[in-house]
Amino acid sequence: MSAEELKAKGNEAFSAKNYEKAIELFTKAIEIDPTNHVLYSNMSACYASLKQYDKALESANKTIELKKDWAKGYSRKGAALHGLGKLEEARDTYQEGLKHDPNNAQLKKSFDEVESALDNGPFGKIFPDDILVKIALNPQLRPYLDQPDFVEKVKAIQADPKQFNAHLQDDRIKNVFMYILTGSVNPQSGPQEPPQPQQPQQPPQPEEPPEPQEYDIPEPTEKTEEELNKEKSVKEKELGNTAYKKREFEEALKHYDKAWELDPTNASILTNKAAVLFEQEKYDECIETCENAIEVGREHRVDFKLIARAYGRIGNAYYKLDKLDEAIKYYQKSLTEHRTPDTLKKLNDTEKLKVKKEKEAYYNPELSDKAREEGNELFKKNDFANAVAKYTEAIKRNEKDPRAYSNRAACYTKLMAYPEALKDCETCISLDPTFVKAYIRKAAVEFSKKEYSKCMETCDAALKHDTTGQHAAEIAKQTQKCREAMWQSNASGSQESTEETLRKAASDPEIARILQDPVMQQILQQSQEDPRAFKEHLKNPTVAANIHKLINAGVLRTA
Repeated sequence: MSAEELKAKGNEAFSAKNYEKAIELFTKAIEIDPTNHVLYSNMSACYASLKQYDKALESANKTIELKKDWAKGYSRKGAALHGLGKLEEARDTYQEGLKHDPNNAQLKKSFDEVESALDNGPFGKIFPDDILVKIALNPQLRPYLDQPDFVEKVKAIQADPKQFNAHLQDDRIKNVFMYILTGSVNPQSGPQEPPQPQQPQQPPQPEEPPEPQEYDIPEPTEKTEEELNKEKSVKEKELGNTAYKKREFEEALKHYDKAWELDPTNASILTNKAAVLFEQEKYDECIETCENAIEVGREHRVDFKLIARAYGRIGNAYYKLDKLDEAIKYYQKSLTEHRTPDTLKKLNDTEKLKVKKEKEAYYNPELSDKAREEGNELFKKNDFANAVAKYTEAIKRNEKDPRAYSNRAACYTKLMAYPEALKDCETCISLDPTFVKAYIRKAAVEFSKKEYSKCMETCDAALKHDTTGQHAAEIAKQTQKCREAMWQSNASGSQESTEETLRKAASDPEIARILQDPVMQQILQQSQEDPRAFKEHLKNPTVAANIHKLINAGVLRTA
C-alpha cells in the first residue's frame, strides 16, 4: 500500500481505539514517506492515548522539525509534556504554537488548562466546577448531598485544592474522587451514612412527611436558533448530496443554497456546490465558490483536507478552461495542504500536457529552416557556439527534421563535445536511417574517441546506405584513417598494451557478447590449432562478421 493508504488505515484504527495497530500502520507509512509531518503527529496522538508520553513527545518533536509553522505539532508536544508532568514546558510549547496560529481554539484551551494547573500547584483542579451536578446525577452518590458537611468539604476543595489531603480520610470524598478518575464507584465502599452522635432517648413524636429534596441539577436548556438552523442546514446538505448523486444538479444547487443560508460557517457546503457547478461546466463559478469555501474554511479552522479539496477543484476547473499554468499552481497548493496520489497524478499529467502544447505552439517548419540556414552561415565562419544555438532553435521549431541534428553534431564535434555530438548523430539516424552524412559524422566522433572498431562498423553502414556513391570518397578516407590508426596501435606497444586493448574491448557489449558465445570460443580455439579449419569457418557470413569485429577491436591481430 502507499503511504496515504496506510495513513487512512491508521486513522481508522485510531478511531476504533486500536492504538497499537494504528502505530504499526503509521510506522510503515513513515518508512515510505519519512517527510510527511502528519504521520508523526498521528503517531504522537497514539502514544499519548496509550499514556506513553516519552514516545509521544519524540514523535511530536519530529512533527515540529518537519513543519515548524503547523499549530497541531505544538498541540501534540504540549499534550505529551503535560502528560509527563512538565507543566511549565507544556505552557511554553502552547505559547509557541499560538504565535503561529493565534486563533487556534485547541491551543488556547490547552494553555488555559496548564495555567490553571500551575496556579493550583501540584494538586491541580481536583473537583470540577460542575461536580455537584454530576454527584446528583449518580444514584450511588446522590445521598451525599443530604449531608451538609459533605457539601461544605467539596466546596472547600474546589476553592483550595490543597485541602484535598485533609479530607481524604472521608470515604465519601474518596468515592467521589474515584468516580472522577474511573467514572464508577467501588461497590465495596459505596455511600455510607456518616456516624451519628448518640442522642438521649426522646419520647416518640408524630412523624411528619419528609420535605422534598432539592438538588442542584440544571434544567434542560432549549436549543438556540443557531443550533436549530445548523441542524436544518445539515439536512438540506444531505438532500443536496442525494440529488447530486442522481445528477439532478439544479435540485442539488437549491438544497446547497438553502443549507448555506441556514449555516454560513460550513465550508463543506460550498465545496459540494462547486462540484455541481463543475459538472455543469460553469467553471468560473466553480472557482469563485471554491475560493469562498477556502476563505470561510480558514476563518473557522476546518480540516486541512477540505481546503486541499477546494484547491484541487479549482485546479480541475482551470484545467478544463485550458489555463494549465493556473491549474498547476492550484494542484501544487492542494498538495501543500494534503498530499494525495490522485492530485499528484493530475499535477504530473498537466505539466506533461503543458510541455506538449508549448512544443506544438512553437512548431514552425519555415522558421526552423531559416534558423538552420543561419546556423550554416555561422558554421562557415567557425562560430560554432552560436551555430549550436541556431541549430537548437531549428530543432525546437521542427524536431522531426534530421538535418538540424546532423549539423549540430558537426558543431559539437568541432567543440570536442563528443557525447552530445554522438547523441545528435544517433537521433538523426533514428529519424532517417538513410541519412549518410549522419553516419560519417558519427564515425568521425568514434574515431576521435579512439573507438576504432565502432568507427569501422559505422563506416560500413555509411557505405551500405550511400547507394549513389556521392559520399564514397569521404567514407573511404575515414575508413583508411581508422585502419592506419589500428595498425599503428597494433604495431606499437607504446601506443596501447595488449592488456589495455583487451580491457577496452571487454567494455564493449557487442565484443563481450562475441567472446562469450560458446560457438565463437570453439572457432577461435580451432583457429590456433588448425588454420585451414579457420578459413572454412570464415565462409559463414555471421562468423566472418564477428571475426571482423574482433580484428577491428584489436582482440585479434593479423600478422
